[in-house]
Amino acid sequence: MDSYLLKHEFDNQEGGEPQKEEKPQSNLIEKIQQLGQTNVPQLSSDTKIHCLTIVGQIEGHMALPPQNKTTKYEHIIPQLVAIEQNPKIEGVLIILNTVGGDVEAGLAISEMLATLSKPTVSIVLGGGHSIGVPIAVSCDYSFITETATMTIHPIRLTGLVIGVPQTFEYLDKMQERVVNFVIKHSKIPEKTFKELMFAKGNLTRDIGTNVVGTDAVKYGLIDEVGGIGHAMKKLNEMIDLQKEENEGLIQ
Repeated sequence: MDSYLLKHEFDNQEGGEPQKEEKPQSNLIEKIQQLGQTNVPQLSSDTKIHCLTIVGQIEGHMALPPQNKTTKYEHIIPQLVAIEQNPKIEGVLIILNTVGGDVEAGLAISEMLATLSKPTVSIVLGGGHSIGVPIAVSCDYSFITETATMTIHPIRLTGLVIGVPQTFEYLDKMQERVVNFVIKHSKIPEKTFKELMFAKGNLTRDIGTNVVGTDAVKYGLIDEVGGIGHAMKKLNEMIDLQKEENEGLIQ
């Protein structure tokens, strides 16, 4: 007699029910087949660090084509307000891989990051170009990986150029806002930053400089070369230090 039938008969004699073979869980397989991916692991609800990603192109007042990977400033700003109000969040990690984008939207994000009362650490992965530079330096401490790059260039017009003096005066003032913000929130001298911004021959058919990992630190633009482990360690140290300072004030 087949072994399965013997087992089935024995279970019936003992008053038990036949043991059924467990079927493999098909939910995960179905998700992979339908969506091409599994669920992304979410941070635990009791974590003290919030991770904010700024990737692709920073979208401002003009909506970009749907095929573009974008970070919408109207999504980021409410998140930063919620982070500031949430007592469970004690630190913020900003991960950047952006080509830049809308100048005013980028400056708005930078100003909000710079004025958060909680410790902030940024890390540039891949690229932190154009208006991504102020965002990267807006945090309390900044990291860049060895292979990451940052493009520093003047503010430029795209599309229709309006040939009136007021337009160029406005651009010049906006550019000064960017320069002053970067100088204030990093260790790079203003003269060095402007030299990198207006350098010729570094970028094809354009002016500016493409700064790689260690050079960004050498110029004083970024604090340290490092990866995600270094950034998390530094952020935890800053959180602990702020706790000690707050406890000292209370006592």
